[in-house]
Amino acid sequence: MMRGLKDRVALVTGAGRGIGRAIAVRLAAEGAKVAVLDIDEASAEATAQEIGGVGLRMDVTDTAGVRSAVAEAERRLGGADVLVNNAGWDKTEPFIKSSEETWEKVLAINLKGPIHCTRAVLDGMIQRGRGRIVSISSDAGRVGSSGEAVYSAAKAGIIGFSKTLARELARHQITVNVVCPGPTNTQLLMGVAADNPKLVDALRRAVPLGRIGEPEEIAAAVTFLASDDAAFITGQTLSVSGGLTMA
Repeated sequence: MMRGLKDRVALVTGAGRGIGRAIAVRLAAEGAKVAVLDIDEASAEATAQEIGGVGLRMDVTDTAGVRSAVAEAERRLGGADVLVNNAGWDKTEPFIKSSEETWEKVLAINLKGPIHCTRAVLDGMIQRGRGRIVSISSDAGRVGSSGEAVYSAAKAGIIGFSKTLARELARHQITVNVVCPGPTNTQLLMGVAADNPKLVDALRRAVPLGRIGEPEEIAAAVTFLASDDAAFITGQTLSVSGGLTMA
């Protein structure tokens, strides 16, 4: 068991499925009280029921909706000790073929969404003098990724945002870190595999450890950074990619 998570309140966005669900499950297994936040209310409630948490609908692009969902989660569970910004979305295509509508959606969900959620929990964390914020970025934000230009920009923005917050919030004993997953066995990736099985095979061959990651492996890294075992770690970016990126 990791230190300092029992009875702590953790809010996880995009936690109805995939990596977010795995994070919610792991945090609950470590004793945290988890708010499962997702734009798909049914999946949020299903995950919450499984782990004994609270499931709420949250659209991270809706500032008022974010504040309302955070307030309700805190009313039911207590003040947030941990925020995991996991919710994300992408559309893979060459930049010159992408539309401004797509750019706006990618930026709204992947960059502004975590900013909205972070702002919604900060006053309480500062008042209580503690907190853990872990945001899910991507190695696309560190090294770029063909077909994901605006997504890469958004995910790079999360890294810069988190490093700055880590400096500003350190005096309040709030740590801010980033996890960058590599290719991971999610419903999204399997959908890509159905359309282009050669792509997934190529990704698998490119990973030095010779396989695609599992959501639970991302969850383990996030849970560590949310725990007291990582109390002296802030402003860091951790790739969980089987060695695909090492820079």
